Amino acid sequence: MNEGETHPSHPAISKRLKRAEGHLRSVIRMIDESRPCVDIAQQLHAVEMALVQAKRALIHEHLDHCLTSGHAHDMAEIKALTRLL
Repeated sequence: MNEGETHPSHPAISKRLKRAEGHLRSVIRMIDESRPCVDIAQQLHAVEMALVQAKRALIHEHLDHCLTSGHAHDMAEIKALTRLL
């Protein structure tokens, strides 16, 4: 895929990341307000999972596009992406 192109999933991934960004801001506020650590850790876990899911969606979409559309990508790029899963 050429630089600057987007996959069909990019808008949904962007939306998911913006939601995670809002949750992360809430976590920071919770820390500043000295909220219980268990509550903070639960919210951090939710942020972490949101990021993991966004990363997986991005990589899976990219690999699917590369492999099904006949776009030539070198194997090093594909290997590098799969290591990030």
